[in-house]
Amino acid sequence: MRKSILYALSKPLVRVYAGLFLQMDIHRHDLRLPEGPKLFVANHPSASDPFLIHLLSRQQMGVFVTGNAFKVPLLGDYLRHIRQIAVLPGQGSEALEQARRLIESGHSVGIFPEGDFSPQAGGFREPRSGAARLALSTGVPVIPVGIYLSRERIVRLESTVTGRVTVGYWYFGGPYGMTVGKPMQFEGRQEDRECVNAVSSAMMHSIKSLAYESEQRLRGDLPPASAPAEAMS
Repeated sequence: MRKSILYALSKPLVRVYAGLFLQMDIHRHDLRLPEGPKLFVANHPSASDPFLIHLLSRQQMGVFVTGNAFKVPLLGDYLRHIRQIAVLPGQGSEALEQARRLIESGHSVGIFPEGDFSPQAGGFREPRSGAARLALSTGVPVIPVGIYLSRERIVRLESTVTGRVTVGYWYFGGPYGMTVGKPMQFEGRQEDRECVNAVSSAMMHSIKSLAYESEQRLRGDLPPASAPAEAMS
């Protein structure tokens, strides 16, 4: 209960930050998402994405976050208390298991199939298998999200809080577009490599298309989104 309350208190802070510093543009292809837990999958151009993706769900969401963030004093404790998912080198299976348990308890999960920041020069990385395996093992609806932002506004920050130099690409202000696609449903066995590869490809294809749509809106090629930043489901 305490963790749920802390999460509920945290989301307004994200909304305030987004409203004050970002020009948020969120468009949804389907205003009524399925009830129950969902798996949100998105591209990952900046370190701000794991926080802003929470705006897309009214349910409590656990998002995959770099394990380095959990080593930062206070921030790490906060992330653990609101059930965010640490991604540590060599411990991908543990993170996926934590995500599966969250989904089984009724929470949604957010994951970035690229497994790392998108290339800073533009484009996308090839998807890793974790998102597809999680979708197949849980059977929940998959909600693809395409993010676009002004890359020239990204700030590269180095940190040594973990004992070695780590790099993060943060987005503190400017236009930020998210396009939320229609739910996708996948069936198959997570042990089937061909099936996992096919699901991964389908997810990334949708994410790329939606990210391009976000880019078109922010560049003025499409009308700006009229949907509010608050999730509809």
